[in-house]
This record gives sequence, C-alpha cells and structure tokens, in this order.
Amino acid sequence: MEESRGDISVCRDLEQLSRRAAHQWARWADEFVMAKGRFTVALSGGSTPRALYARLAGEPFRDCVPWSKVHLFWGDERCVPPDHGDSNYGMVKEALLSKVPIPPENIHRMPGERKDPVRAAFEYEQTLAEFFNLSRTELPRFDLILLGLGEDGHTASLFPGTVVLHERKRLAAAPYVEKLHTYRLTLTPPVLNHAANILFMVSGEAKATILREVLEGEYQPEQRPAQLIRPTPERLLWMIDRAAASRLRQDLGGES
Repeated sequence: MEESRGDISVCRDLEQLSRRAAHQWARWADEFVMAKGRFTVALSGGSTPRALYARLAGEPFRDCVPWSKVHLFWGDERCVPPDHGDSNYGMVKEALLSKVPIPPENIHRMPGERKDPVRAAFEYEQTLAEFFNLSRTELPRFDLILLGLGEDGHTASLFPGTVVLHERKRLAAAPYVEKLHTYRLTLTPPVLNHAANILFMVSGEAKATILREVLEGEYQPEQRPAQLIRPTPERLLWMIDRAAASRLRQDLGGES
C-alpha cells in the first residue's frame, strides 16, 4: 500500500520517538485550539503510546499543552472495568490523566465494564453523536487519532478475520475476537479514516516483519487490518524506531 502509506519518521529509539510524538501533539493542540477552540484526540492502548503519555505528563508538556481545551476519547477498549489492569483507560489514567490538569468532563472513555458489549458500543456512538453534533449519516472528525500496530497486523481492535473489518455504517462496534476469546470495543474503519490526522506509533524489533508487510506488502486487509487505514497521504504519519524499521526494503534516509 505504498501509494497511501503517508509520511514516515524514523527515530533512534522509543525515547526519541516518544519525545518527537509529544512535540507533534503539542503543535497540533496549539493549531486546533487556535482554529476552533478545542483539540479532540482518540487514544490508543499499548506500550509505545504509553511512552508518549508518560512524556506528555512531564515538563514541558504538562504546562504548555492547553489541557482545558483537550478532549480525549478512545480508539478501542477491552471489556473490563476502568480500574482493571487490562483497561486502556486505566493505563492512560495512570500514565497521563492523573498528572495533567485536564477537566474530568473532557474525558470520554469507552464503557468497557458494561455486561453487554454491543450495548456499550451503541452507548459510545451516542457519546460521539452528541459531542460532535452529528446527523444520522455523519462521521465524527477527530483532530488526531493515535494508533499502534500489533504483531498480527491489528490496529485499534480491528483484528484479522473479524466482521468489523467490513463495517461501513457504525461509528463504534463490539467485535468478538476468536483468538482472544473475548469481545472488544473499537471505533470502526470509516471513523478512523475520517480523522484530520492519524499517527501510528510502532517500536521494537518484534514489529519489524509486520510493519514491512503492512507498508510494503500486498494489500490484504483481512489478514493485515492496519492496511485499512488509508486516508489521504498528507493526513497519515508513521513514527517508528530503527528496530521496527529494520526490515523495510525502501531506504528511508535514516533518522529524520
């Protein structure tokens, strides 16, 4: 999918990646707050985004980001209570939310604790519709969506072989992931692709093979769901470290 893979920024390691991503976050926050009075972000779980959240919780970002104007949503969530160790919300709360002056009403988490995941997905759709003032057929337009990449090619909770890969009308869904024997909550491909900016963060040698397949391999989104993320190239940015980039065939010109 090289024609639509967007810009790629190769960093020395996870530390440099998280620092560069934090500076980019701060620039986008200033830009969107200046333009429309708020900055809307859908967050990702995972160890690489967690490094970004920890960076944002420290100086200078804790004080320079206009947190009172930042509204946080989630790209996906596990079907667990918010205080569970596997909760994406819980991870973000520990790494970031508990350390920056963001108003509680600006935090819009997915209700992973609901007993009925399908109902939880409908509930989150209502949250999105109300916040973004959507008509029945409109999509929310996040200023930024953060995404990671799993070793199996999944992103958000779009896993290989799941029916949500073909979803075109819903804003949020609750796919059953057979290999994990559980449901997940996730934003759908149309919502992800509609964002003003999409930032993939990928680090580590364990991701090198799948990153090459997603970026340089044949378009097979049923097996590599991250390939479904195909906005216009100028809206897609990959920040990857050297270890993750080590198997890419194309010369990226070193660290940028």
